[in-house]
Amino acid sequence: MCPLFLPSSSSSSALFLLLLLLLTLQTLTSITLSQPEALPSLEKCGNFSISFPFHLSSSSSSSPVAFRLTCANSSTLFLHINHQTYRVIEFFTDGLLVDFPSSPCRQFNDLRSFPFSTNQFFSISFENVISLYDCEDSSLCKAGCESNVLFGCDGREEDETSGGGDIGCCYPLSDHSAWRPGDDFSVFGKYGCRGFSSWVVPRGTNRGKRGVKLEWAIPRNSSEGTCDPEARTVNATAIQGSVRCVCRDGFAGDGFVHGNGCLRSCYRDGVLAPLFILGSLLALFCLLKRPVTTTHEGQHFDHSPTTTTTSVSFRKGYTKTRLFTYRELEEATKGFQDSQKLTQGKTGTIYSGNLKNGTRVLVHKVLCENQIEFLEISSQIDHLSAVLHRNLARIIGFCMDIGYNPVVVYEYPVNGSLEDRLRLGLDWCKRVNIVAEVAGLLALLQYENYPPILHNNIGSGYIFLDEDFQAKVTGFGLQRKQRTDSCMYDVAVLLLEIVTGSKQREENVTQALQRIRCGKLEEIVDPSLYFHEQPVVYREQIGLVADLATRCVLFGGDGKFGMVDAARELLQIAENNGGGGCDKKGDGIEETFSNSSLLQMISMSPDSIYLPKT
Repeated sequence: MCPLFLPSSSSSSALFLLLLLLLTLQTLTSITLSQPEALPSLEKCGNFSISFPFHLSSSSSSSPVAFRLTCANSSTLFLHINHQTYRVIEFFTDGLLVDFPSSPCRQFNDLRSFPFSTNQFFSISFENVISLYDCEDSSLCKAGCESNVLFGCDGREEDETSGGGDIGCCYPLSDHSAWRPGDDFSVFGKYGCRGFSSWVVPRGTNRGKRGVKLEWAIPRNSSEGTCDPEARTVNATAIQGSVRCVCRDGFAGDGFVHGNGCLRSCYRDGVLAPLFILGSLLALFCLLKRPVTTTHEGQHFDHSPTTTTTSVSFRKGYTKTRLFTYRELEEATKGFQDSQKLTQGKTGTIYSGNLKNGTRVLVHKVLCENQIEFLEISSQIDHLSAVLHRNLARIIGFCMDIGYNPVVVYEYPVNGSLEDRLRLGLDWCKRVNIVAEVAGLLALLQYENYPPILHNNIGSGYIFLDEDFQAKVTGFGLQRKQRTDSCMYDVAVLLLEIVTGSKQREENVTQALQRIRCGKLEEIVDPSLYFHEQPVVYREQIGLVADLATRCVLFGGDGKFGMVDAARELLQIAENNGGGGCDKKGDGIEETFSNSSLLQMISMSPDSIYLPKT
């Protein structure tokens, strides 16, 4: 077999890909040499596959009696709780959707039509959204809740033609103001409501399914010996003192000893390993074939005509970027404990960690759904690690152990996150400078970098601040299937946050934008800013930023208003603060765009700008 020689001009990306290839080969070898134990066959009832701890009444399961189900006519599944019977519509990992006992399906049900008492195994889930009929107290209705897409009895979206009609007063149980864990739906009677309907709206979506979701769990005192050794327990959200077994990262299964337990996830994804190997080989081949020029400083730049490097510099190799093992990062974060969690979003979770040498770090566990996405993320981490920018948190290292989520390790800026600083109080000048820096970085990564790098979930929890309160962005999503319109919505939410001083949920965004458009800005401004005591120029700037947030929402989705536009306006606002008493002037922001064609774009009128398609 011929030895493989790498050209001296190749970047260490080749070594990175070779390492991934070797790890994958090692995994594939372990798969072929060690076959996983056979999974227990699932019980069936019509189209339902019943997994532990649920079981049919006819089986001799070791699961508690509370999880027994009845299969009628070999097709319809029923759950029995406290002498009540509920037809099962769908299973979730943390609960199940059940129908109303009454038949046929009705637009509104009596408040007593869903008799249910919370116990140590089941409770009504926070994810239910309630439509209430003829309530005397309108304060119960929550703005923004109506934006959910709810489906009627026939499976069509709720409207007059489907028999759904107006959904009336909308109340999400996650609000907790009127309904609390342990309550049933009769609690809404004290608000003068005469009927209700219910949908479950899973987290991260706005599409509701008709029915009532029940959360399930097992008592904490009975979990010992019930959960697989490779599982951990997570607290139930609506059932006090109860937990569920969840497999640790790198393992897949139901987490129960008497179920299918926890098996290494590499077994589950083993069939994709050959594809991963081929992808790695192809990427390595393309990398070695790509023409490269070395500058007098030893930096490597691509000759591709579509690549620009005028404003983003690259590291001299990766000598300062460390390859961590997953075990090292588990120790650094105390096993990724919730107490170490700093922020969580669509791109993953960031934890605070301490390395063995005492260095404090940010540990970003990136969301990864499958092996193909793992390959994409590994390539993007390699790409992002090469970028040097004053507002990008420095990447110390990464972990790409097969069978675990990809992990990126960032430096830990001393002033913590923007989210925390806003809670403590932050002057207006710093707020504007920070968001101008962030928008500038995102514009550069999107339009002057190839392939484009999008954050996919920018927010105050992912923005950290150094000793000079300079923005340091972390938490990039790194998946390739990203959308620029989502980026603009995220920027709008961030701008509203620096105006209001608090994190904005979707319903709060709708309310805030309505007040801005109605000329009631002062009602939503962060009280710690003392809006009416601010100089006129700052009050005007707060209005400009609020208006900018509105346009990001209205026009960001159709491409009429992009990241360059937002960066341009924020840069101008920050520059105007140069003589206004800010500790930090606009010169540092201007430096962000120095020697950049994007600086010229920001200085041009919107009509004269041509942006490349991403």
